[in-house]
Amino acid sequence: MASEVIDIQKAEDPRDAIHRAVAALAAGKLVAVPTETVYGIAASALSEDAVERLLDAKQRDGKPLALAIKSADDALDYVPTMSPLAQRLARRCWPGPLTMVLQDSHPDSVISRLPEAVQSVVLPEGKVGLRVPSHAVALQTLRLSAGPLVLTSANISGRPPATTATEVVNQLGDSLDLVIDGGASQFGKASTVIEVTDSDFTVLREGVVTEATLKQLTFFLALVVCTGNTCRSPMGAAILRRALANRLGCSDDQLESYGITVRSAGIAAMPGGMPSHQSVEVMSEMGIDISGHQSQPVTDQLARHADLILTMTNGHRNAIVSQWPELASRTALFSTDSHDVSDPIGQATPVYASCAEQMNANIDHWVDVILRQALPEKKQ
Repeated sequence: MASEVIDIQKAEDPRDAIHRAVAALAAGKLVAVPTETVYGIAASALSEDAVERLLDAKQRDGKPLALAIKSADDALDYVPTMSPLAQRLARRCWPGPLTMVLQDSHPDSVISRLPEAVQSVVLPEGKVGLRVPSHAVALQTLRLSAGPLVLTSANISGRPPATTATEVVNQLGDSLDLVIDGGASQFGKASTVIEVTDSDFTVLREGVVTEATLKQLTFFLALVVCTGNTCRSPMGAAILRRALANRLGCSDDQLESYGITVRSAGIAAMPGGMPSHQSVEVMSEMGIDISGHQSQPVTDQLARHADLILTMTNGHRNAIVSQWPELASRTALFSTDSHDVSDPIGQATPVYASCAEQMNANIDHWVDVILRQALPEKKQ
């Protein structure tokens, strides 16, 4: 049996159990932790002996081991040449039940600082598997640990992965130093494993996240932002969508077949608001129908998922960057001359038309930017 099983659901302070797990890992011990998929065996990637013990416990058949890291932002430390597609999937799927296998031969990779014996099992053939689990116990253990963890399903190779602490103990109890009991796994199914290249991905193991869902998550997202999301940003998004479609030779509603989505939102928007009749009229004169638009606020998820955020004013940009500093490099003014697109709300239709003309004057620049980032060379 394992030396100790801690039921974190019954603990007076769950933080004590997490600190025990962190201390055990730092001491080179093996710890079973719950994840949202199945239970995992964790070992410090800084400890050659711990990783060797993990391989023995699993009776591993030579397959590579994945690294669990703290966040999507940390991924570039491990794969400095991570492609925009891989970064997009990391932002949108992590923390979560996705393992990404990435090419990594960069000399500045953190992996090059791991013991050579560890490198040989996490970086075979120059590829590494990375994951950020979303279970609170696993994630907090990672965030408090000094380095990455080698994390693999808690089972002997060839047997079903454990989805409860009892199953962990039954299969591996003698090999483990500590088991954190977090109850039954949320999904009870392994993470999806994909290999990501510069322009595409291949499913290596089916799991929680379906291939169809992943395809949707690879889409380039351009987000146009104003205040209330009832006039400027819906017009800007519609103009941008039409310009992209024209450049690609498709209709507006076929744009997603090229992996591009254009949406709009407002930093002070109420959900479900209708577009102003003046903006609907101006767009109609351009042959674009936005009458069905419904306003939405800039949510945390929407902002973080966006690959490019175009704001109507400097104030909008400052508001976004103030709340999400990490988005500064992906947030820009719609007008490339640094001038605000003034709010036409409550004014006559010609003022709305003037706003549309101002946005139209900058549209070719943003179409070029988006197509460079969104489409593989073969589609350009």
